[in-house]
Amino acid sequence: MPGPVAADPPAADAIALLEADHRRIEVLFDAYDRAEPAERQAIASAVCAALRIHARIEEELFYPAMAEATGALDLLAEARVEHAVAGDLITALERGRPGDDLFDARMRVLGEYVYHHVIEEEDELFPLCEEAGIDLAALGEALARRRQELMPDPSATGDDVARS
Repeated sequence: MPGPVAADPPAADAIALLEADHRRIEVLFDAYDRAEPAERQAIASAVCAALRIHARIEEELFYPAMAEATGALDLLAEARVEHAVAGDLITALERGRPGDDLFDARMRVLGEYVYHHVIEEEDELFPLCEEAGIDLAALGEALARRRQELMPDPSATGDDVARS
């Protein structure tokens, strides 16, 4: 399993917080790829929980702030569709178990899909956000608060799995 995963930067602005989420999720996918079959269920569950929470805070807070400040409605619509498709894969994974037909394939495709989505966010959306003059510190606080509300327990971030 991988080493420690960095926590959110102190007083993280919105972009730093979302990028920290991206890095945690990437570590979880890497951990799944290297895991023994007996460890895969816990890692897959952590990936699914982390992605669901990440998508919710983006859709509830980050994307609306982006839409208002930038008018990048086409990019945001694409991001929402990507979230919906990822959500379908997550639902299928949550209903399955490692060893089931297509489980590993779904995890691999979800990982590739998330990787593509992260590249688009970090290369296209985040620079627009920075240029638009959004109060990233205030938005980061709101994102962190909402994420905390959505977490059933600290393991929802996947940090416990990624650190072991």
